[in-house]
Amino acid sequence: MALWKRFWLLLSAIWILVCLLNAFTILAFSEGEAAKALQPALLAVAGPAIAYAALWAYFRLRAR
Repeated sequence: MALWKRFWLLLSAIWILVCLLNAFTILAFSEGEAAKALQPALLAVAGPAIAYAALWAYFRLRAR
């Protein structure tokens, strides 16, 4: 596995953990604010996906 993929995997796991903790904190301490917890939950998925696509494209173009 390439080094950038290992770093991406590590940082993605940390990113997802922090975003989900943020979402669960909003759900636990805010009454009736479930919609506010959707933004961190979506960022937990979108952030690493966008980073992977950008890094994949960069190294793909750089290899040519």
